[in-house]
Order: sequence, then structure tokens, then C-alpha cells
Amino acid sequence: MTHVGVLGATGAVGQRLIQLLDPHPEFEIACLTASDDSAGRSYRDAAKWRIETPIPDDVADLEVRETDPDAIPDDIDLLFSSLPSSVGERVEPDLCEAGYVVSSNSSNARMADDVPLTIPELNHDHLDLLEVQRDERGWDGALVKNPNCSTITAVPTLAALDTFGLETAHVATLQAVSGGGYSGVTSMEIIDNVLPHIGGEEEKIETESRKLLGNFDGAELDHHDADVAASCNRVPTLDGHLENVWAETSEAITAEDAATAMREAPSLDLHSSPDQFIEVFEEPDRPQPRLDRMVGDGMGVAAGGLRETSNGVQYNCLAHNTLRGAAGASVLNGELLVEQGWV
Repeated sequence: MTHVGVLGATGAVGQRLIQLLDPHPEFEIACLTASDDSAGRSYRDAAKWRIETPIPDDVADLEVRETDPDAIPDDIDLLFSSLPSSVGERVEPDLCEAGYVVSSNSSNARMADDVPLTIPELNHDHLDLLEVQRDERGWDGALVKNPNCSTITAVPTLAALDTFGLETAHVATLQAVSGGGYSGVTSMEIIDNVLPHIGGEEEKIETESRKLLGNFDGAELDHHDADVAASCNRVPTLDGHLENVWAETSEAITAEDAATAMREAPSLDLHSSPDQFIEVFEEPDRPQPRLDRMVGDGMGVAAGGLRETSNGVQYNCLAHNTLRGAAGASVLNGELLVEQGWV
């Protein structure tokens, strides 16, 4: 059994991590950290639990620790980070230097040259960047990132289309309010409304996509040369990011070609992997957040509305933003780290 800890355990993604990790057959939660205000209290008292399933009894009584290397037990094998990026930027390198392996959902360092940005089904070979990371930074530990929740929705489908030579991708997102956290968007802002800008989201999609689709040659990572552009919108759905994608390829492609490539995108034999990585709907009005965000127990990607354009295809895709797009992505990366022997 791998002993794990959750950094930023009282927040929205931290609570999702606990929900996923508590029943996990390979992981045992042995450490929780949060802000100084929560440290020293039981998790039950420190966390305002908002997940639809009850707070796990064996976690509720754990004492919350400070988010500091000196406060974390030596027998922790793997840390899952849901820290705010400003905190992660400061704390995560110290933890890695102290010898801890960190699977992080925080946005800091995602684009660092020696930090793997990983979707296990797509680019598990990018974990070999950890050899470069350890050599360059002198760490005994390691830092791995999963991408932004909006990026992780579109990129699996784009990777499937890259068989035909992906050249451009234009993405318009319809992002659920849970992506902004519990205090991210007020009811007065979002009810009867759409917010046509989410700070930093466009840049994350445009840069992270090219890194995820890039090739690692054993020494450095070459980013994909596709032109990616994004427009991001916050909409009044609770969970599930729906995205409209226009993709152009160097080779001729039909809607049927695209559907087949997506359906054949391989999954992995990890505990949290969905049986079907990308589920393609024939119905023109699917996928929909309320109906389809839980495909693959919330770890799959849904696509539909495929149609041909002059130079490629247009379609819609959807993923559960706090499961596949955040906590579940970190857990899946953790499973990959264990499988490949980094933990």
C-alpha cells in the first residue's frame, strides 16, 4: 500500500482528491495539509465538506498539518497537490528537494522545460523528463503536473486527430462554475448570464496543448507546432466543461475518420483509467454536461456533433472538470508514477 498525502486538502479539488483516494485499493491517505488557520484541527472541523458523498470516517479525524516539508511524515510515498498556484510555486520545490514525489494539479510550473505535463493515455513517456529534472535540480523527489481542466477536455481528441497531421485547432469553451472553485463566481454574476472571459484560461489551452502533444527525445521536449487558439466562457452549469473545436489537418479527413480515430484512442490499465477513453456520440445534440459528464465514471472524454469543414472537422467535446480535469487527473498521474517505478 502506498502512503499518500493531500496538500490543500480543505479546498474544492482537495476534497475531490480525498473522495477518490479514500476507497482507492493502492493508496492510503496518511497526511493532510492546509493553511495555517486549519493546521492542528481535525479534518472534520477544518474542512467545510461540500462533496455529495459523506466525508470518510477514517479521514475525518486526521489532524491537518502545515503545508511544510518539516510537517510531513517521512513515510509518505506520494503527495497530491491541490494548492493555489502562488503557494505551490513556493512549497512544491521545497517538498521535491526534501525527497517527496508530488503529483500536482496546481498551475505553477506546468510549462517548465523539465516538468512533465502528463495525460497518461497520451504521453506517459514524458515522465522520463524526471531524469532530466532530477539531474538539473538535484532533487531526490520529483514534480509532475496535470494540465488545466479546459486543456484536458480538448487535447485527447486533438491527439486522435494528429494521425492526420494536426495543423490548427480553434477552441471555444463553455466552462462550468465549479472550475472557479466555491468562491470563484458569485450567483449574481453567473445566473442568467455567460461570462465571456476567464483570466489566463486561453493562454493555458494554447500553450499546454502544444506541450502535451509534443515529442520527448530523451533529452528535451519539442512542443507540437500546431497553431492553437482559444476563447473561454463561464456558463451556469455546475460540472462539466463543454467545448466547441474546429481542427484543420494536413491530410484529408472525414467526420467518420475522426470518429474512428477518437474511438480507437487507447486507454490504460490503471485503476482510474476509463474503459473507453473517448466516447463518441452519433446524436448531433450530444455530449451535454448534465447527461454525459460522468462517462467513464467521470474519467472519460465525450465527443460528438462531428462534421466536415473545408480543411478538417468541427465537433464538440466534454469532460468532468473536477474529476478528469483536476483531482482524477492527479490520481491517474500518481498511479502512473507508481506503475513506472518513480514512487
